[in-house]
Amino acid sequence: MTMHQAPSDPYGPEKDIRQLMRVALGQDAADMAVINGRLLNVYTGEVLDGLSVCTKGPWIAYVGDNVDPKIDDHTQVVDATGRTLIPGLIDGHTHLAWMGSVDAFIKPLMAGGTTTIVTESMEVYPVAGLGGVIDLLDALADQPIKIFATAPFMASISRTTRGIPVEALRQLLSRKDIVGLGESYWQAVLQDPDTAAGALEETRRWGKTLEGHTAGARGDKLAAYLATGISSCHEPIQAEEVLERLRLGIYVMIREGSIRRDLKAISSIKDAGIDTRRLILVTDGLSPRDLIEKGGMEYVVQKAIDCGFDPVAAIRMATLNVAEHFRLDRIIGGIAPGRCADFLIVPDLHTIEAKTVISNGKVAAERGQVIIAPRRHSFRPENLNTIRLPGDMHPEDFQIKASGNNRVRVRTIEMVTDLVTRENVLSLPVNNGQVLADADHDLALIAAIDRTHAPGKISNGLINGFGLKTGAVACSAAWDTSDIIVVGTAHRDMALAVNRIRTLQGGVVVCSGGDIQAELALPVFGLMSEESLESIADKLEAVKNAVNQLGCKFPDPILSLNTLTGAAIPYLRICEEGLVNLKDGNTVGLFVD
Repeated sequence: MTMHQAPSDPYGPEKDIRQLMRVALGQDAADMAVINGRLLNVYTGEVLDGLSVCTKGPWIAYVGDNVDPKIDDHTQVVDATGRTLIPGLIDGHTHLAWMGSVDAFIKPLMAGGTTTIVTESMEVYPVAGLGGVIDLLDALADQPIKIFATAPFMASISRTTRGIPVEALRQLLSRKDIVGLGESYWQAVLQDPDTAAGALEETRRWGKTLEGHTAGARGDKLAAYLATGISSCHEPIQAEEVLERLRLGIYVMIREGSIRRDLKAISSIKDAGIDTRRLILVTDGLSPRDLIEKGGMEYVVQKAIDCGFDPVAAIRMATLNVAEHFRLDRIIGGIAPGRCADFLIVPDLHTIEAKTVISNGKVAAERGQVIIAPRRHSFRPENLNTIRLPGDMHPEDFQIKASGNNRVRVRTIEMVTDLVTRENVLSLPVNNGQVLADADHDLALIAAIDRTHAPGKISNGLINGFGLKTGAVACSAAWDTSDIIVVGTAHRDMALAVNRIRTLQGGVVVCSGGDIQAELALPVFGLMSEESLESIADKLEAVKNAVNQLGCKFPDPILSLNTLTGAAIPYLRICEEGLVNLKDGNTVGLFVD
């Protein structure tokens, strides 16, 4: 598909209502009849025995017990005796532009029973613009399951990648596959409401949702942020935070994925005696290894049940609740006439193990094996060449130069946890006009290099607590920017890692002693690999082990690295413009007077 072609309609082909009526009346035969099952009606909360579901094309024509007139020799009959039918599972907040290709991720998700996905597109816009987002949307189209996306809000610590022009946003919002505006960090909205207002107001004009990000917001600030019309948040990590947000009228998404696993801590909300119809289960992104070993939304729903949530409520949190939030419940979220034929056959309500997955009226997977293969997308050449550095980086590019031969006070990024940072001012010696790394005191060099808008523009700094004793690690998938991020103890290894990323046209690279220790190429937007999920998982494990060997013991060192440019996690970050304090959004100097 080119930019000039009409976008694919994720809602499926036009509904032939006359044909559906004829099937329901027994005048025409169904394409598929799933018979004799127990059916979870998410609209009423009932579990009904002995019902059958008849489909025509991708739509449900009939649900009931008078199935015989709807079946002829051409009808595919699936006997669900002794088993339960539940709606297809929906992941309402994830990030598909992350490490693996779209088709590689879809396969195990679909096998487990996920039939609809809503993904962010924020990763692509900084490095490839509107054309890149459209290329990603083309990759999501015409798949065996439905994939919607949100338009990028583009909160960023870099002024170069901050915000999206209203005209570009309008072009995205006009598409049926865009269901809202992606997560807008509350600090960015409150710190610069004039810039944020345009995107928020334009989205409201199109009648689409405003996805929120309220980590750390409370009281007056939370109220001020939600007053903009924000409709959801996936950031609460405790039951009290969930309840506060539910009381303010938004949908709360409970994360259980590779970035965070909050479900167990939040599960006590079930004992509060509140209505759970505005609770949603999401992954917020799955790593290749987690997806292979744990699964997708079926794992999340099962864990909710194991944590004590009522099974009907847990299933609603991954079906009807999500559909209602995105105003898609007229087509998905439940098993009823006129809805898309997306549903699972599971052993019972307490066992979310998809024996059969039906998506768009076809058996898409059975007993964990995919029957309808996802479509492989060919990305445009320009989106396979997004590392636009003008030439090789040199070791001296990573030097921190200082005048005099005494000591200087330097503002450093201190790792408080594997994701959270703070400012730490250190008095450091000047050696031959430079401030150097000090591995004995866990002080490493850090640099952010623009790879797209001002290629080669670099900001150098120091980071305390990352753990590297030697070598360097670099990645082109730095959050919310168009930067390559690199941490190291030696200028030569930092240059080698970044130059290898330039050769690969994207990737994560670990170097030590002038040699490459491990790498994963990410040639699509500099964000995604085109290898199999298993290969990506294995190479990421090798990268992690290599970084661990260099001294960093974080559970996911590449995630820790990539978040150092992010605009959402407190609170001292770095981009190609310098250090940025998220408390006020201001850029601050490396040296302190």
